[in-house]
Amino acid sequence: MLPRMACPGIIIPVRAALLGSVVGLCCGSAQAESLRCPGGIASEGDSRLSVIYKCGPPQLVDSFCAPLFYGSWPTPVPEPFASTIVPCQPTEQWLYERGPGNLVATVTLRAGKVQSISYGRTPQ
Repeated sequence: MLPRMACPGIIIPVRAALLGSVVGLCCGSAQAESLRCPGGIASEGDSRLSVIYKCGPPQLVDSFCAPLFYGSWPTPVPEPFASTIVPCQPTEQWLYERGPGNLVATVTLRAGKVQSISYGRTPQ
């Protein structure tokens, strides 16, 4: 037989708090990447002008038309339809070389706003 505790009412709030923190850790929202620059921190949602103001002009720029995905299709819209019926999404990738010992930063822009920022040794 287990001994009786002096304050059994405390156990339930402690369990609820522990369960809440475990669920919060497991299901927390993902943090977006940001880019620290001499003029400030560029992050997702910033405008093209804001990134240039904070970080200066990029070392390299690539522009392309990204394919669109419609509905529950796991593949992009096929080419005969992609060119005529469904427009593509104009996309730019800006490359920032951040100096020795730092990874290269690639800023992806869509519709004039930062979509994502990724880091790597070489651009992909």
